[in-house]
Amino acid sequence: MASKPRITKAYTLGFAAAVTMVCSVLLASAATLLKERQEQNVQLDIKCNILTVLGLIETKDVEAEKVFSLYDDKVKTFVVDLTGNQVSGRTAEDIDPEAEPDLLPVFARQEGGKITAYCIPTQGKALWSTVKGYIALENDLNTVKGITFYSHGETPGLGGEIDKEWFTEAFKGKTILNDAGTIVSVTIVKGKMRGNEKDPEHLVDGISGATLTTKGLNKFIKATLDKYEPYFKTVRGEAS
Repeated sequence: MASKPRITKAYTLGFAAAVTMVCSVLLASAATLLKERQEQNVQLDIKCNILTVLGLIETKDVEAEKVFSLYDDKVKTFVVDLTGNQVSGRTAEDIDPEAEPDLLPVFARQEGGKITAYCIPTQGKALWSTVKGYIALENDLNTVKGITFYSHGETPGLGGEIDKEWFTEAFKGKTILNDAGTIVSVTIVKGKMRGNEKDPEHLVDGISGATLTTKGLNKFIKATLDKYEPYFKTVRGEAS
């Protein structure tokens, strides 16, 4: 009876090392080859969100070529500092807000050479995650034109509803200034508005079971608007 070949420990280790090396090379190659496509998809998603809140597209289901073309044609970007002054030589695309927190990007919708709406990024902590989004204001820098939340890790069916159209649509037409011209932002209430609230133009219906998530949104949206207010004041003054 023929004896079975003996598989040594060295052979086993060598085979495992070879398989690991081949897999590593394949994964590294795939990552390198896909990097450009991944970066393009990130930029596509960002630009879709900006175009949506600025009212330039109604749905994110738009061909990539059209998104990039519309963005280049209709969106003007620039950077302002915390005192409200524009920073020359910089665009919103070439700054890293986390590395340069004193520089604030602005994405403006332009029609016939005139700015008709402004979009700014907003982000902050909610219940479980950092939520990222964009808020757009009409050219009066008071009326909300749109809002979107495109990145978060909130609970599906509860806080995760913040990215749903029924929720974001409720912000449209709300105002961020009170009668004295002071920023009060837009506040998400707990539950539904009852119809007897004071200043309902600053309020949005809440999400059942997502009180802590919406509290986080209220806090960081207000903080974002406060940071941009020096620039907004300047523009309102020039327009008056």
